[in-house]
Amino acid sequence: MKRVLLALLVLVVLAVGAAAAFVLYRKHQGRNVHGSSSVEFVTTQAPTRKRTPLELRTIPWPMYGLDDARTRFADGVHLRPPFRKLWLAGGTSLLEFPPAVGYGRLFLSNNSGSLFALGARNGGRAWTYKTHRCTAASPAINRGTVFASFMNRGACNQTNPGLDGLVAALSVGLGKVRWTTTIGPTESSPLVANGRLFVGAYDGHVYALDERTGRLVWRASAQPRLGSTGTFYSTPAVAYGRVYLGSTDGKVYSFGATSGKLRWSHGTGGYVYSSPAVWNKRVYAGSYDHRLYCFDAATGDVRWSFEGNGPISGSPTVIDGIVYFATLKGRTYGLNALTGRQMWSFPDGKYSPIVADTKRFYLVGYARVYGMVPR
Repeated sequence: MKRVLLALLVLVVLAVGAAAAFVLYRKHQGRNVHGSSSVEFVTTQAPTRKRTPLELRTIPWPMYGLDDARTRFADGVHLRPPFRKLWLAGGTSLLEFPPAVGYGRLFLSNNSGSLFALGARNGGRAWTYKTHRCTAASPAINRGTVFASFMNRGACNQTNPGLDGLVAALSVGLGKVRWTTTIGPTESSPLVANGRLFVGAYDGHVYALDERTGRLVWRASAQPRLGSTGTFYSTPAVAYGRVYLGSTDGKVYSFGATSGKLRWSHGTGGYVYSSPAVWNKRVYAGSYDHRLYCFDAATGDVRWSFEGNGPISGSPTVIDGIVYFATLKGRTYGLNALTGRQMWSFPDGKYSPIVADTKRFYLVGYARVYGMVPR
């Protein structure tokens, strides 16, 4: 009997011990755990973010002429003909001047007075700003602002005294107006350089405006001549401390960028509506005499000239050693920029035909814009 009681007591003790061990085990499982500051904990690892594509963060062609020096030489761009078309936009209103390219968009104005933005990849329209003024100029992009110049209201190409033009500054993202300044009617594309905005006008003056406020800094005039004074249709180019532009008096002019004083001028055989391109100490401009001229940037001496198939109204562009320009007969030419030898031609592009980024070649026809890539 004593042995049975002893066995039962042992079983009870074992059961109580097992129960206690189980309670302790469960308590151990539910304990607080202190983490390590060195095991699989990396403080230098950044959180995952969606990166903005480089194309949407850069401005590959910020203004007419590419940069604030108006070199029109796209350094680092290696796109050569022949090309194939990716997309086509426009077709309802005259596009006399090429777009500015930035933030994955093309910014351009049409003849009916609308400034709008197109997607660089597909040509889709992003926003539109309507002025109801005549327009024949390229915008400029700088520090998140789009600058655009406009002519008079009503019938286009009027040069009557008393008519006014407009320069407007708008935000890049939404096209919101930041300031406007009234000047003479102008088809000159704004140039942004060193905090100033340069434009020419039909009132015979070149204007320098403050970039932030639109305030007038200085203005200069064309040379007095026997008969009527020439007017400035041409867009200025700034390089080597000079301002270069053409006039309806048939001359190409060079002014001091700081003083506005005349440094040289050279006549051609027709109107010089063409805006100069500047590259390698050379100035390129077309004339209504059907010729593209290459001038010495310092002296104005003619290095060479090339005769196209019609009057030249638009501006040339230099890409990878080739100078591109178009004639009013509807053909774009590509010439060796050093020698003037013809390298290529294309049956469209009536005015200023070419801008580009590192991926695409944009050709502007009479009323259409082509997005292109090399074949």
